[in-house]
Amino acid sequence: MEPASLDTLRVLYRSDDYIVVDKHWDIRIDSKMWYEKQTVQSQLKLLFPELADPGTYYGFRFCHQLDFSTSGALCVALSKAAAGRAYRCFKDRSVTKAYLALVRGWVEEERMTVNFSIGKNTTQGKTHMMCIEGSEGCENPKPCQTELSVLEYGLYDGDPVTKVMLQPHTGRTHQLRVHCCARGHPIVGDFTYSQGSDSAPYRMMLHAHLLHIPLEPQTLQARAGDPFLSATDPKWLPQRSLQTVEGAVEALLERRRKEEERRVEEERVKREKEESSKRRGRRKGTPAEESEEQRRRCEEWLREWSLD
Repeated sequence: MEPASLDTLRVLYRSDDYIVVDKHWDIRIDSKMWYEKQTVQSQLKLLFPELADPGTYYGFRFCHQLDFSTSGALCVALSKAAAGRAYRCFKDRSVTKAYLALVRGWVEEERMTVNFSIGKNTTQGKTHMMCIEGSEGCENPKPCQTELSVLEYGLYDGDPVTKVMLQPHTGRTHQLRVHCCARGHPIVGDFTYSQGSDSAPYRMMLHAHLLHIPLEPQTLQARAGDPFLSATDPKWLPQRSLQTVEGAVEALLERRRKEEERRVEEERVKREKEESSKRRGRRKGTPAEESEEQRRRCEEWLREWSLD
């Protein structure tokens, strides 16, 4: 619950190509404002001055974004090539991310998929916000999807709340915050999407707990603990648990593993069908593609005949 400072950055994972840090809940990743000295960028420069790249604007290449009020696992690439590899994983949606959150009210469905499309809010006074398709002033809404799983029911400062795990399948701005709000369960402490009414909690209760990037040759995986515990915040009082954070994460990773195995198997079957089709074509008289060795021998044979 202590505020962020330049020398309190915690490293979750480190390799030659990447660093994953546990971002604090009240700090920006970077800033162009001269007066904003305290950022994750500044923390990294203080902790790893030898790794800063003068060829980049911020000194470090952040592979993805976390809001100012969101804490948790944040990946930093240490080279342009490493950033490109991570970017491809994010682009093809093979990255697995899981967030923990406390949301207002008791969520009745233990597991649900939220599919509201999200666009920019152009309403005067709300241009820094996003909104769901069909809302007044919603501009250019794009499809997005979030999986929500209930972990615990309890009370926060006497009010009913639910601890949930959120898995975004897309990466729209403020996606988790907007989706939770649209389902009638805004995130505790979300000042912006509560129209300024939820200001009592010391922070917004959204935390990037798991980051899994299937890089080659080694997968990157990091977990950023669980900040929503009674020992950490006595105002949070769990009453009924449906599943542990560890169990929910393991089940999620197992589902992703099976999905990846199914994808690999489908690609293998597709390749075999294509190869079988080519073989059938050759048997029917379709000429096979000539190899370099065959072409060389043919040219030698032709030269011998031309001498006659």
